[in-house]
Amino acid sequence: MAATMKSVEEIRTRIILGEFGVKNVHTTDFPGNYPGYDDTWNMQNFQKNFRIDVVQMDESSMEFDMVGIDAAIANAFRRILLAEVPTMAIEKVFIYNNTSIVQDEVLAHRLGLIPIKADPRLFEYRNTGEESTEEEGSEIDTIQLQLKIKCSRNPRASKDTSDPRELYLNHMVYSRDIKWVPIGNQADVFADSMIAPVHDDILIAQLRPGQELDIVMHCVKGLGKDHAKFSPVATASYRLLPEITILEPVEGEKAERLKRCFSRGVIDLEDVNGKKVAKVVNSRLDTCSREVLRHDDLKNLVKLGRVRDHFIFTVESTGILPPEILVSEAIKVLMAKCQRFLNELDSTDTE
Repeated sequence: MAATMKSVEEIRTRIILGEFGVKNVHTTDFPGNYPGYDDTWNMQNFQKNFRIDVVQMDESSMEFDMVGIDAAIANAFRRILLAEVPTMAIEKVFIYNNTSIVQDEVLAHRLGLIPIKADPRLFEYRNTGEESTEEEGSEIDTIQLQLKIKCSRNPRASKDTSDPRELYLNHMVYSRDIKWVPIGNQADVFADSMIAPVHDDILIAQLRPGQELDIVMHCVKGLGKDHAKFSPVATASYRLLPEITILEPVEGEKAERLKRCFSRGVIDLEDVNGKKVAKVVNSRLDTCSREVLRHDDLKNLVKLGRVRDHFIFTVESTGILPPEILVSEAIKVLMAKCQRFLNELDSTDTE
């Protein structure tokens, strides 16, 4: 009976990586599926088991563990990060002069994909319902940018040089050439945080003497589900925590080969009575390549699995907002979605 309960617990909580397939991929711990288990949802149990552990964080990326949730919730959180956390991006491009070789529509598309460092929480969504004010904006919903640059010959260039960097002035148009034009009281509101492209070295176009660009851009607040330029993350992904179990002692040359089957830092060798014995040091670093299963004398000595409710999230920001702010904003969006659903249920009951 104990062996049966152990196997049931493994089915409920672990995904097993086999030689010819992956087992236990579906969630099965729903009420009534397993005799002797009470799988009804309970708030106290959820609060006891759920936790978020920040593993690594810097100004552009963040890695954290989200433990005690179902894959559906983890995936919903990932999709919200990708598509439903608002940002500011260039929406309208007014090209007054473009004599470069880049077509107007291509140039407008390139400009739209440049991330703009502006806190979207300080702006409102733009009202697109009024056709008469479509090209206008106010300080609460629009950021105005300008790109005005002209290429000319460098009078101080050497006669023998053929390098464009010496021959021409302003022949490379970068995102640093985009300047912010405050509307209304924006200069006072954003005095401490200058609005500008996140990166100043994004190449926009190349010019030659006589060619110029004269462009005005309007940034508005939007969502990634409407256009990818509004997505606040470069990547947002998760993976399950790997679990590696050595079923019986592995020594000597076998231990050396076992160590090489995994990513660096997963398996280490320790000296036991003069013999090198393999031990698992940090299964988190494993990429689950299943290389060990190619070795007939090793594949039955190791069990490869993943913890079903332990998600390792990696969030890389585009630089518009810090990753910790993105995560907190995504949680707020998820909470709002849940509240909206509950409100709909209540309104249905009253009807």
